[in-house]
Amino acid sequence: MIEAAETELSIRSQCELLNLNRSSYYWNLSRKEHPAEDEYNLLLMRLIDELYTKYPFYGSRKMASHLRRLEHPVNRKRIRRLMKKMGLVSVAPKPNTSQRAKSHKIYPYLLRDLEITRPNHVWCTDITYIRLPQGFVYLVAVVDWASRQVLSWEISNTMEESFCINALERALRLYGQPEIFNTDQGSQFTSRAFTKILKENEIRISMDGKGRALDNIMVERLWRSVKYEEIYLHEYESVTALKKALNHYFHYFNYERPHQSFGDATPAEIYGGKQYSTAHKTSEEENTLTEFTNIKNQSIQ
Repeated sequence: MIEAAETELSIRSQCELLNLNRSSYYWNLSRKEHPAEDEYNLLLMRLIDELYTKYPFYGSRKMASHLRRLEHPVNRKRIRRLMKKMGLVSVAPKPNTSQRAKSHKIYPYLLRDLEITRPNHVWCTDITYIRLPQGFVYLVAVVDWASRQVLSWEISNTMEESFCINALERALRLYGQPEIFNTDQGSQFTSRAFTKILKENEIRISMDGKGRALDNIMVERLWRSVKYEEIYLHEYESVTALKKALNHYFHYFNYERPHQSFGDATPAEIYGGKQYSTAHKTSEEENTLTEFTNIKNQSIQ
């Protein structure tokens, strides 16, 4: 019997001791806790997520072909539906790839040929999918383009605009405001509630061209880093566990992870200078760092 709350043995170890395929365990758990998708579709969504991160140019046709080569008898219709639910679109330009609300205003892309060399010149945001044993959640992050600093992030089990608005408002509260804010044409970012906040703060609105995910390349690079360096390496038994892990990872990404393009400086050092990373944190950041320390100490014990 698998104990999800077991503290000494991970799910992986327990399954190995029982000679049980982890997929079987996850399928059973998914049936109980996430009835909106059957167990096999949840498995497919985890595979799609991993393949898309490695091959972001995959559309539904190539994704279905690759999965069939992995001995999953799927058709393109199913894969297209699952990719749409996950918010995944091929980065390869083609017509009619962006799903947006037709009543929402679309703004022009302002970053083409723009030299972005200073913090708070341009911020950007995007949403990605994270799979859990019991289902999946969505992660949104607000990033400073020049420094790659993650300014704020939120998790939600739906694609509604509220968690994107929360992330935006938190970034503005902690770091002031940028000159330009760039998003894709997703309905969360084109909504009147989201764009109203940008307008009230006199921030210029920029949106990617339709089907051009690489227009927002800085967030795409962040998703690749967080998935390969954190998400794919661990199993999270709950949303709470995932949030703790992401707290730890984004602290590491901002304050400890060296970037070759910055001469091995960290995003925090580029964003606010080297003294900022150790001596100029806001009270909210200090509270978050206290939580990071407690998590680390608990894991050591």
